Amino acid sequence: MHLITATTAPRFQLPGVEFTGLASPSRGSGEVCTWRITVEAGLVSDQPHHLDRDEVFMVTSGTLRLSPDGDPLHAGDAAVVPAGEPIQLVNPGAEPATAHVVIQAGFTATMADGTVVGTPPWAV
Repeated sequence: MHLITATTAPRFQLPGVEFTGLASPSRGSGEVCTWRITVEAGLVSDQPHHLDRDEVFMVTSGTLRLSPDGDPLHAGDAAVVPAGEPIQLVNPGAEPATAHVVIQAGFTATMADGTVVGTPPWAV
């Protein structure tokens, strides 16, 4: 067993989003990655991206959209984003939103402009 505590989980920052790494290959999980995102109020991420694997978002507080015109997700809601579908995080609320994210380990992210990001550090 590999234990990741709230105080030892690594944190990574992108503009407006904090990623807290939970399960990943470097943290004991060879098959599945999970992390928590905290999205600042009013954020509209600068461009969409897509992944080569299905990704699941489970909102735990606040409101999120996975595209600017997407349906709002509230605490207790989940969304499955099929591989290849664009994702652009939006927090339309006045407070931070949080969600847990799950995906198969070893995925690759690609930005809308074609830039291949690979696997981000919170999922390695």
